[in-house]
Amino acid sequence: MAPPQRVLVSYSGTQSFLTSANWDQIHTSLLAQLPLRNIHWKSPSRPSIRTIQELDICLVPLESLRDEHTSQIPETLLEKPFLNIYFVTCEDTELETYKTSIKRQVKEWHSIATSRKNQEWLILHVVRPDARMPSGNFFQLKGTVLDKLKGDFNTERRDRCVQLQWSSGQDNPAAWAEFLSKLKDGLLSSFDLAVSQREEDVKRSESQRQMPGWNFCTFFILKESLAASFQGVNLFEDALLQYDELEASFYQVLKEKNLSWFGTLISPSPNDDASPLLSISRKPYRDLILANTISVFDFRIYLLARQCQLLANLGRINDVGKRAAAFLGAFGRRLREVEDTIPKFFIEAWTYSSALSVVEQCDTWATPSDLQGPKLSTFNAGKGELLELARNQLDSIGIKVGHLPDRPPFSNALASAESSGSDKTISSKDILDSINNRDTFYDTYVEITNRAIDMYAKAGRRKFALRLHGSLAALDVHRGRLAEALTTYTSLPAHYAPHMWTSLESLMLSLALDTHAKLDKSKDREWIHILLSFLKTYVDTAGLELLMHEEDSTEYISRLVQAMKVSAAALDSDLSHPEHPAMSIHVSSTARPVGDRDGSLLDVVVHNHLPCAIPVDEIVATLSGRDGERLRFAAPSEPIPPGKTETTLFCPTSSAGTYLLESTEARVSHLVFQWSHKKTLPGGKQSGHKNAFTLVRIPRDLLALDVRLQQPNLVELGKPPNLLIAVSTGRNHVAKASLKIHVPSVTFRYKQTTCLSKLESDRDPLQADDTCISLVDLPEASHLEFLIPYSDASAFHAMKTDVEVEYVTVAEPDIPRTLHLARVVATTQPVAVNVEDFFRGNRLFSKFTVSTTSHQHVRISAARIEMPKGGLDGVKIVACSPQAQSVTVTPAQPANFLFYLESANGPVQDSVTFSISYRMLREEVEALIESAVENVLSDSKSQLANRLLLVNRIVEALEQDSSWVEMYGMSGELDVPDVLGDMDESLRQVIEVLHKHKHPHPSEGKWREIRIPVDVPYMNIVAAASIRLINPTSTSLYAGQPISANLTIHTSFHWGSSFDDQQRSYTMRFDVEEMVRDWLVSGMKRGDFAAKDDATFSVPITLIALHHGELTLPKITVTALPLAGEVTMGSMAVPSTETYQAHGAETVLVLPRGGRSTFVLGMGSG
Repeated sequence: MAPPQRVLVSYSGTQSFLTSANWDQIHTSLLAQLPLRNIHWKSPSRPSIRTIQELDICLVPLESLRDEHTSQIPETLLEKPFLNIYFVTCEDTELETYKTSIKRQVKEWHSIATSRKNQEWLILHVVRPDARMPSGNFFQLKGTVLDKLKGDFNTERRDRCVQLQWSSGQDNPAAWAEFLSKLKDGLLSSFDLAVSQREEDVKRSESQRQMPGWNFCTFFILKESLAASFQGVNLFEDALLQYDELEASFYQVLKEKNLSWFGTLISPSPNDDASPLLSISRKPYRDLILANTISVFDFRIYLLARQCQLLANLGRINDVGKRAAAFLGAFGRRLREVEDTIPKFFIEAWTYSSALSVVEQCDTWATPSDLQGPKLSTFNAGKGELLELARNQLDSIGIKVGHLPDRPPFSNALASAESSGSDKTISSKDILDSINNRDTFYDTYVEITNRAIDMYAKAGRRKFALRLHGSLAALDVHRGRLAEALTTYTSLPAHYAPHMWTSLESLMLSLALDTHAKLDKSKDREWIHILLSFLKTYVDTAGLELLMHEEDSTEYISRLVQAMKVSAAALDSDLSHPEHPAMSIHVSSTARPVGDRDGSLLDVVVHNHLPCAIPVDEIVATLSGRDGERLRFAAPSEPIPPGKTETTLFCPTSSAGTYLLESTEARVSHLVFQWSHKKTLPGGKQSGHKNAFTLVRIPRDLLALDVRLQQPNLVELGKPPNLLIAVSTGRNHVAKASLKIHVPSVTFRYKQTTCLSKLESDRDPLQADDTCISLVDLPEASHLEFLIPYSDASAFHAMKTDVEVEYVTVAEPDIPRTLHLARVVATTQPVAVNVEDFFRGNRLFSKFTVSTTSHQHVRISAARIEMPKGGLDGVKIVACSPQAQSVTVTPAQPANFLFYLESANGPVQDSVTFSISYRMLREEVEALIESAVENVLSDSKSQLANRLLLVNRIVEALEQDSSWVEMYGMSGELDVPDVLGDMDESLRQVIEVLHKHKHPHPSEGKWREIRIPVDVPYMNIVAAASIRLINPTSTSLYAGQPISANLTIHTSFHWGSSFDDQQRSYTMRFDVEEMVRDWLVSGMKRGDFAAKDDATFSVPITLIALHHGELTLPKITVTALPLAGEVTMGSMAVPSTETYQAHGAETVLVLPRGGRSTFVLGMGSG
């Protein structure tokens, strides 16, 4: 039974009107207003308002409806009209016509409409918009036809009369608004009454369930009529609810095992196993239900089809697939109970055909607008599950007929043992062809599987899709297509790994190894990669979750590892594999010196996570330092047993410092396992977590080959710089060594290297070319120093140098060693020199201030000014304060040195040299400690290590505590801080020697020297200004007393830029300082005068002291005026001038003025 799709509404009117052209126009216009939209139904039996989005209306003449006797079979509520309409065409001017004929016609129709059960009625009065109102006097009132209709037929306070203003050729939708509103109200009222009555019938029937004679099929038809009615008015949710309640009632009947209203569980008919599952027209289901002969099989299919159709109407396509899949699985298991009574393979064929038909039906029902985003993914996933369900039936059939082997993954879908079934055969042509033809079966199997894979891929269910890929590979193995199977097995693990599907990954890899063996292919690089991936899955799951077919997994793994060793040995080049979890290497945080040779030892722990030994040949750890320096620790290895194994690696280089563990390696022949220990984040950024790095400290080996860089002992500013290199061989007898120095933008001139020390054999061990310095045959414990000139680097405060030394010792000629040292050499001097010059007559006083440029203390033994070789004529240089002992310069306390230069012949054209002999306090103390250690211990090579150890311990103690500095600076005593802990006898003796030390006079040891060229300055005019009081000692001076004085200015051109300056004359200006709190100056306080060499200008002034006390005299400022006619750099030239106050150190004693004053105060009239 297909429910009606539209609600019936009858119409009636006069015969003349219904046959007129005017009715055709009105009818057409009314149909244009349909379907009705947004109808809100509020039923008292329902908690919420139901909204009918669209409602189709079918207009039928009243005469076409026949009154039939009520059928015993419940019908849908939509088979009878919900509303009856009568069209009245009578203008208001035709009231008499209404009274005589129209009223009678309407009344006859009204009696028929009101006699119909659950049907509403409506009278529509059609008038022209331009119709005139009837005229009348006050005593003869006349109404409209509409008023008459309302008065004659409206009852129960409900208005069922509506007026429509209509004219042909003018179709205004707004004119229908009131009518459509009344139409909706009438339909809802009628529908609500009909539904309420039908629901009461359903409740009454359900309440009689336990009574004799009650029939479930009759109840089903009654309740279904209600569902069909809801479906007809597009209330699909309510319709679905009725079918869901019917399904629950069926389950209750099934639970009570009362199936007397049904036939058998299943009575297979032709094409039952090949028909579309959701088709409701392939069988007369309602007739079978009414006859109580429908089988449970057909009843469940019909109920499911109705539910799925309503789900599709609601746009819930995804639920269609879920319900269908659940039904096929559940009812298929139910059919297994009667498998012997149905045709062989019926269940598989029915499930197969039904699943595929549901997929096709869902595609038909689905609309692209409703399936977007997550809904589309769920839709595709549902279709994929149905397709896989169909594929599973092929697995079951294939195993039973021998097309597939009875083992996973095919046997996973095998539901039960094979059954003989009835004598009948199935109808599905596809299944029959697949049973009878192996190739057809394989083609169908692959097609259905690929369709399921495609759906899963579109749904984003990669795991399901990849699992089906694996089953296709298993099919290829069964069909003998091993190459294709191997390709599939090797490609799938890469898709499993990101999702941590380790069990599936291991199974695919294990099958890939087996397939590789069946193909009898060589175990090449590809095979090794497959094996390593399989071992990774074994370690990741600890071997507990692996889907392996081998009973003894340990023996299986051991055979694979041994085969890996053989295959790796056959490789023509190394094969690197990063971050494999089969092994892990943990490195100690501290290395240790070897002791008897250059190099370091590093302890590591190798953890083998496999259940068998790994045949490792070599273990390597690589450390990285600054500026790309790398150290390689390595050691040969025996096979690593399961668990933890400790071993020690060796590096021939003795570079000290803190290094970062960069990588570790384990070599199995040509197979190299690599692990990076620099953890990185997504995007390539390095992790900043403190545990993300492993730091390894390599202590300093005091007896190893060492290279030191420093400034030379003699530095002459203004000359090309040199670098002092000191090479100490330590314990090594060096057969050959090459040394290179790398500094960006600095060029070293190796060929111009100068050796400063010689060996005991007096031979020159140094050979240099354009690229490096070569050293040959350096004995043990030898020390070699040489100078290398380099290009100017004054633009830098320090040079960051990378020293690379490659050397071979006599004891180990087969082990080349490379030493990388990062050294920082200061290009600036440790001291800074500032000079101040003071001109006094024919003498120039120079004050040199020496300060340190760093935080370190500097010891200065001598500072002097030296004249060029051969001296200077008429020039004498004298130190004003001869230095008796060494001076210590600290960051807070510079040192001053004062000299005067006396010139008899005027300006000095040649420069002099300021020389400083100095050494760093650290160098002095280290040399003192080394000397003390040599006094205590013998100076033999056998004691070299002990001497270096003692020196290093004492230096470290001094670095920790600086309390010894002050005492050492004053007396020379070196008190070592008490931080050394346990001390042996030799250390105590060294400390005692240092404690008794005093600064020697003169100073001992090596001193560095800085030579700085100094130009003697010029001064055109030197003016000596003074104020002399006239007869200052004859009388006392009092405050307020005028004091006569002479202002004199003596000028000298002795230090001019040339000897001709003594014949010149300059115009100068003087200005007496205003001291308004001390002196009142009267006279010529400012003026110009002509200055000549060795001439004196004098002018009288008067001074008045403003208060008593010891006062300083005013200062005099003397400046030179620009020279007329001489221009320097675009402006007039001004001669250089220095003025000093000859009376600057003098004071004048001013006494207070004496006397008496009398004051008379009035005390008042009393």
